[in-house]
Amino acid sequence: MARAALAAVQMVSGADVGANLAAATRLIGQAAERGARLVVLPENFALMGHREEDKLAHAEADGDGPLQAFLAETAARHSVWLVGGTLPMATDDPGRVRAACLLYNEHGQRVARYDKIHLFDVEVAATGEAYAESETIAPGDTPVVVDTPLGRLGLSVCYDLRFPELFRAMLDDGMELLALPAAFTATTGRAHWEVLLRARAVENLCYVVAAAQGGDHPGDRATHGESMVIDPWGTVLERAGLGETVVVGECDHVLLQRTRRTFPALAHRRIGSGAA
Repeated sequence: MARAALAAVQMVSGADVGANLAAATRLIGQAAERGARLVVLPENFALMGHREEDKLAHAEADGDGPLQAFLAETAARHSVWLVGGTLPMATDDPGRVRAACLLYNEHGQRVARYDKIHLFDVEVAATGEAYAESETIAPGDTPVVVDTPLGRLGLSVCYDLRFPELFRAMLDDGMELLALPAAFTATTGRAHWEVLLRARAVENLCYVVAAAQGGDHPGDRATHGESMVIDPWGTVLERAGLGETVVVGECDHVLLQRTRRTFPALAHRRIGSGAA
């Protein structure tokens, strides 16, 4: 497929799973109406509770659960490839889950699972905010890149964005498009969100679909929003502000290959497994 539309769904998820799924249903439908073939949901699309521990009550066994069924059914209904943001997947430790990013094809079949590798254990000095994801989330350890009709798609989540070595590993596995569900804080988002996203697109000469949470959530948490689709030259094709919305950008595979050929920075690498 030479050209196809990519969509990032922006949400303001709260503590009511049913209401969040209803919003996701509506927004995925809007993306499909705009012609999207790949739709990316944000991190924690189904639940952003009052406490981090709230996710534990909604942990699902791999391959079985209402959130996974929702993603499969919705992808099939709209005939889209659907990146299911993140959902809590059970581990052997009842006090921790995996933050799993699932990919479904247009028939509702699960194609890939990526477990968030980098966990947000950070204190933001400017505001006094403190986050400790590792208290309730067990990290993954394996990058994921998978074939789709739109190209080789890499999966990543939120804080992963700050670790360029992850994306170089995915590039060495053939990545051409990158999906990044996120719930960036308002503070760190204002400072770093766009510059990091565009850097990942430019340095890897790939499309980036960044689907964010964007607004106020329970527990006095505010997220940055500004979901966007970015082309391999670093151009933002469409962006959001705050609130629920959908942004769409065209993926042109011919343009991607021409950009890589005429600006051969990837072939000039001298460090790492991709070096000549």
